[in-house]
Amino acid sequence: MKVGIALNMLQKEGRSDADVFAEHLALGDLAEPLGFDSLFALEHHFTGYAMSPSPTQLLSYFAGRTRRLTLGTAVIVLPWHDPVRVAEEIALLDVLSGGRCLFGFGRGAASVEYAGMRVPMEEARARFVESARIVVMALTQESFEWKGEFFTIPRTAIRPRPISHPERRFYASSVSPESAEIMAKLGFGVLVVMQNEWAKAAEDIQRYRDIAASVGHTPRPPIILTNISVAESRSEAEDRAKTYLSRKWDSIDAHYHFSDGHLASVKGYEFYGGMAKTYSKMKDEGFRKKATDFYVKIQIVGTPDDCVQQVAELQRLTGVDHLATEFGYGGMPHEQAELNMRLFAERVMPTLQRDRAFAGPARPASDGAPRPATAGGGVFAPA
Repeated sequence: MKVGIALNMLQKEGRSDADVFAEHLALGDLAEPLGFDSLFALEHHFTGYAMSPSPTQLLSYFAGRTRRLTLGTAVIVLPWHDPVRVAEEIALLDVLSGGRCLFGFGRGAASVEYAGMRVPMEEARARFVESARIVVMALTQESFEWKGEFFTIPRTAIRPRPISHPERRFYASSVSPESAEIMAKLGFGVLVVMQNEWAKAAEDIQRYRDIAASVGHTPRPPIILTNISVAESRSEAEDRAKTYLSRKWDSIDAHYHFSDGHLASVKGYEFYGGMAKTYSKMKDEGFRKKATDFYVKIQIVGTPDDCVQQVAELQRLTGVDHLATEFGYGGMPHEQAELNMRLFAERVMPTLQRDRAFAGPARPASDGAPRPATAGGGVFAPA
């Protein structure tokens, strides 16, 4: 199994943005020496939720500081951008990195970001599909032209040309069933942010596989993004996870405003509107504790042995062969994030990377159930 890290630069009270960013760059610099396989950059704008507005630019920085890491976007939000420019940035990063990139795409769910980018949210799904097709065409053809609903592009060529067929390593994040269908039909792999019971995630992945196969695409194993809390004692790992994943709720709703229910009336985002009831209850400490307990139980939390067993179960259910991990979340102090990352690299990751039991690609199980979890109905924690 491949194991990577994802950087999520959440603001910290009393600290400058530059200081917070520097801490996460330091975690990124540890990835290759500690033996991780990949490094993922997010895309968010305009708030302190995740201060990473340009994933390809951030990965270009790491392309020059590393030699073997796979560099991935999780994700580029296509509806916010000119697809020709996206294709150029992908091609350039492909050349700069020597072809060691994969690219995740998404359509975003924060109204503050759509407003700032001056793009109507109602157009998001259609813009995503059209942009995705343009990007693939731009990277696979020496020159191309396009006339669609949103873009009219004269005969154009992307230069420099990519060197490694990056379009064969395209993934997309999907939350709603409709999005999963779109990604499967485009021939993209699926990138899953772990936000629901593992059995439910397995069902969603199997649905994606079935749709992809039905339209002639060979489905790839999923990439799964999860939070990690590992410690020598189970109680220490769980206490850390509960503390900082609980704080993550605050940052999520402050950025997405799920609790006000506004997405229920936005075309293409009706699925997200159903989360309003859950998020509106987060001010109740009893509900907040139950929701946090649920969220902790669907991440990778515990002793090193616990973590190995949990990843094995996740692989059995979903067929995952590439795990992207976050170690510093919810405003966790940098020292704790680094200890978390180092212990995982020393005591968990070698087994995942070298034990034949984790050799992939694995096929998901068709039976069995995940670890029991308290009901968390409608919980959604984006990357």
